[in-house]
Amino acid sequence: MARFDVLIVGAGHAGAQLAITLRQRKFEGTIAIVGDEPEPPYERPPLSKDYLSGEKSFERILIRPASFWKERHVEMLLGRRAERVLSSQNQIELSDGSVIEYGSLVWATGGSPRKLSCPGHDFSGVHYVRTRADVDRIKLELPDVRKVVVIGGGYIGLEAAAVLRKFEKEVTLVEALDRVLARVAGEPLSRFYESEHTSHDVNVRLSTQVECLEGKGDRIVGVRLASGEVIAADMVIVGIGIVPATEALIAAGAQAGNGVLVDDLCRTSLPDIFAIGDCAAHSNRFAQGNTIRLESVQNANDQATTVAKYLTGESHPYDAVPWFWSNQYDLKLQTVGLSTGYDQTVLRGDPASRSFSLIYLREGRVIALDCVNVARDYVQGKALVSGGIVVSAEMLADVSAPLKELAAAAVA
Repeated sequence: MARFDVLIVGAGHAGAQLAITLRQRKFEGTIAIVGDEPEPPYERPPLSKDYLSGEKSFERILIRPASFWKERHVEMLLGRRAERVLSSQNQIELSDGSVIEYGSLVWATGGSPRKLSCPGHDFSGVHYVRTRADVDRIKLELPDVRKVVVIGGGYIGLEAAAVLRKFEKEVTLVEALDRVLARVAGEPLSRFYESEHTSHDVNVRLSTQVECLEGKGDRIVGVRLASGEVIAADMVIVGIGIVPATEALIAAGAQAGNGVLVDDLCRTSLPDIFAIGDCAAHSNRFAQGNTIRLESVQNANDQATTVAKYLTGESHPYDAVPWFWSNQYDLKLQTVGLSTGYDQTVLRGDPASRSFSLIYLREGRVIALDCVNVARDYVQGKALVSGGIVVSAEMLADVSAPLKELAAAAVA
């Protein structure tokens, strides 16, 4: 039976960063990464952007070259899935039937796309964007596709719509809520992106429910709405969130809610088992102390660093400012902080210029910024969010006043 001092389940950003950081911190024990895909760790965000568009090859989105892992003595157990966790024996069972023993187990499995459940969901031509294989299937079909329906007005859906318009496909975006990005952004940002996509000839349909998918043979031909209208479709791309991949840990007895519950050192309720990244539910001070999951590269990397430090003798509780980004057309959106629970927004700049920031406050304190083509605000605004600094709306709206000066003045 193989044994590893640190066994990482999940070959995404979190798992890769943990292995990298352990070796950077001179950890000399044995490390293995179990991944259910055949490829070594690669970046996920470009899948719906640069990789789908063809602007980046797969080699360019690898987190490290394949040779890196061998040089660092990180064993890659790819194309295999962790089926069972035998926590009392410090063992896991893989999908090929092999059993591996561990000193510390780190669960970094991320999640799987939330699937449609309506009739017709299993027609060919219905796609999700989570893995390289998902996007390769889309790219393979695209030359024969003219009409695409994107279901879901979150970042994945919007990014995919932008790329599809670059390919001159006829795109309809269907969102069940009354605005895009409704769960993560304020209305001014939602309306800005709706306008941008409309100006690029995306047919944006809000407050629109999907009743079923229609097909001819086993192939998608249309999306039937609750109103009875049918939108013709040669392809459907679904972006309605992810489901954390935690079944095996929960079956082993780990405490869970929306994801596996972890403490501020990313420890689960099971001995010698940690969870990091998209699948880990943790208390976050930037979410008013609520228990949340963060689906971001930042969270994956920072939680990995927390565990790497713990396993090499340093206890530094996870307490990182969340950040995210999205590229659509020539727009770069950079977000810092979490806007959940805001009671006021401040518009800094003019959306018509396609360069502005939307600042979120709660009880007068800056809690988040959405910065569109304003990297300066994003960089300087982090101090406002980290410090929960009180700044007047009038000062925040004044584009002639750099945010770093407002932060320094508030601290002084």
